[in-house]
Amino acid sequence: MNENNDIFLCAICNIESGTCNEDCKFCTQSVKYKADIQRYKTKEIEQIVEEAKRARENNANGFCLVTAGKGLTDKRLAFVCEAARAVKKENLGLILIACNGTASVEQIQTLKEAGVDAYNHNLETAQDFYAEIVTTHTWEERYQTCLNVKEVGLRLVCGGIFGLGETQEQRISMLESIASLNPMNVPLNFFHPNEALPLVENSITREEAFELITLSRKMVPNAMKIMVAGGRELMFGEEQYKIFEKGANAFVIGDYLTTAGKSPAEDMKELERLGFKIKRERN
Repeated sequence: MNENNDIFLCAICNIESGTCNEDCKFCTQSVKYKADIQRYKTKEIEQIVEEAKRARENNANGFCLVTAGKGLTDKRLAFVCEAARAVKKENLGLILIACNGTASVEQIQTLKEAGVDAYNHNLETAQDFYAEIVTTHTWEERYQTCLNVKEVGLRLVCGGIFGLGETQEQRISMLESIASLNPMNVPLNFFHPNEALPLVENSITREEAFELITLSRKMVPNAMKIMVAGGRELMFGEEQYKIFEKGANAFVIGDYLTTAGKSPAEDMKELERLGFKIKRERN
């Protein structure tokens, strides 16, 4: 389905880890579940810049600054802006993405002025299933943040997670909601179980996961990128590059937020061997 063999890559930078007070049952960043992950308030700006340079060397098109927590406090907003300005100063040609939870129009405007090009806020799951996996904030708050991104004029990155116990009808409902927002990029995550979390398994089969990629491409046809993000290696194993046959044209290169990803060098070697062309969009 990816007829021209063009692939986009995105790198994630976890600039604040494991400090979240929300109770999302799928997320190791929550302090409530005491998962064995690295936790820190802020990452050094110099390290963030180095990770951005490494992302560029690995042919990433996007670079995402991710924080833990429900949304943007004044202190968190100031830190993300500082990190954004430092990365932009390097003129690396990366699409700079912020992923910082719920945010107001004014906060997103401040990020835009600091050099942020896009904002990532996933709906995670269907509106009528959300309360089953999160009780400390609402789905409607997430949707409103996405509308705020559109109002400010930043490019919207909006996706979700499959394998949380939702029904097929609820997956379709989530994709309908995502499509209504007309996002630039749709990250598809496949739940990665952790023994510390209340959700103990992802019951989706590999074949079902492939079908969900195809369904996402069909239901959000205007998205520039259908991106396979968290859970790629665990869900698809030795068949992970078949995602491009099913409708995906992007994936996360390198590590995720709290789990290790495949070696970028290994991914690059396989993409080249399979004849894919890594595409770079202008920022």
